[in-house]
Amino acid sequence: MFDLITDSRERPLRERSLPSKIVAMVLHVVIVTLVVVIPLLTVTNQLPRVVPTMLAFVAAEPVAPQPPPPPPPAAASAAARPVEAVRTTGQFAAPLDAPSEIVAERAPVASTEAAGVLGGVEGGVPGGVVGGVFGGLVVSAAPPPPPPLPPPVAPGPVRIGGQITVPALLKRVEPEYPDVAAQAHLTGLVILEATVGTDGCVETVKVLRSRHPLLDRASEQALMQWRYSPLVLNGVATPFILTVTYTFSVK
Repeated sequence: MFDLITDSRERPLRERSLPSKIVAMVLHVVIVTLVVVIPLLTVTNQLPRVVPTMLAFVAAEPVAPQPPPPPPPAAASAAARPVEAVRTTGQFAAPLDAPSEIVAERAPVASTEAAGVLGGVEGGVPGGVVGGVFGGLVVSAAPPPPPPLPPPVAPGPVRIGGQITVPALLKRVEPEYPDVAAQAHLTGLVILEATVGTDGCVETVKVLRSRHPLLDRASEQALMQWRYSPLVLNGVATPFILTVTYTFSVK
């Protein structure tokens, strides 16, 4: 292209002369040496560093634990040792030698100076013997006395009904019909609940069903005068509760 522009036909570099070939070969050798040979020599002369993660694979073999020490020599058998007879001495020890003759045992004589009184000493304990016991007599302390019983609780009033029947009525008082109520033709039922004490007297009265205050007051005054025989349960006089009904009507 440049030849056509400059109108020059000389091409010195495309001529196949020997000097140009030699120059090209030298340049190729230098380039190959710089690109390939020098990096290879540089890389092969440096060894890679061992990172900590690789140490686990090159760890030294663990040392085997030492065997336990041998057990101590067995102690001599107790059966091999000679057993020495222990002679027990004392007043109550059994004799080891057979007696030459049989002698009747004599009862000990109590000393009045030591005992003071026959059968024991002052300050002795129950179960002791005259002269005392060797080593003392073990006596446990007496247990403390039991606590006193709580006072009996008074039984509450029981309600009449079922197997509990009403005691005998000794005195019955009918209510007085007030004149004002009779003139006003006040009629109906008044139901009362009475609590009777242990003596059979009515203690309290409560209106369960009211008809009129005049009739209620007359009914309460009459019921407070009633008397019953005492109610006895298991041998104990017991208060009780019962229901009384008064009927008011105009004749």
